Amino acid sequence: MEITTVSGPSFFLREIYLSCVSVTDIVEGAVLNEEQTADIIEAGLCFVVEQKALEYLNRSEQCSFNLKRKLLAKGHSKKCIDLALAYLESKNYLSDERFARVWLNNRKINHSEGRIKLLSELLVRGISKNIAEKVLDDFFNENSEEEMCIKAYKKCVKLKKTEEKIISYLINSGFSVKLVNRARDLYESEK
Repeated sequence: MEITTVSGPSFFLREIYLSCVSVTDIVEGAVLNEEQTADIIEAGLCFVVEQKALEYLNRSEQCSFNLKRKLLAKGHSKKCIDLALAYLESKNYLSDERFARVWLNNRKINHSEGRIKLLSELLVRGISKNIAEKVLDDFFNENSEEEMCIKAYKKCVKLKKTEEKIISYLINSGFSVKLVNRARDLYESEK
C-alpha cells in the first residue's frame, strides 16, 4: 500500500506491519492521532527494512542471524527487523535451513571437514542446533565423512606433515579420533 502525506512525500507499507491502525482507516483526508501516525510510520520503516533484506537475499542466501546483524549495523530498529524477517520467513524468502544446505555444499568444495567442525560453524552462524543436525544428517547421507577424512589425510601426507600434525589437523577439522584412526589405517593398508 502506498501512503502519500499532506506535505507530499509518499512511502509504502504492508498491512501486516500495522499494529493499531486498520487499512480501512487509511483513507484520503483521514485525520489520525499520534499513536496511529506513529504506527503508520513504523509500518513504513518495516517495509524499508524488508526491502533492504531482500537486496541482501538477492545477492546470496542468508541466515536470519547474519541478516539481522547486517540490518542492525545499518541503523534499523530491532522491532522493524524482527517484523520484516518474520514476514520474509513466512513467504519462504528467508530460510535458515536452506542457508545451511547451501553453505555446506559450498564449503565442501574447498574444505574437507568433519561433522563436529561443521556443526560448530553452523551454530556460530546462528543456525539452531535442530536445523543444523538435520541438515548435517542429510549432508552426510550424500557425502561420506569417512571419504572426506581419507582425502584430507592423503593431502596432509602429500604435504609431508608428521603423523602427529596430521592427526592434530584432522581432529581440528572436526573429524572424530575414531574416523582419523580409520583413515590412517586405510591409508597404511593401501601402501
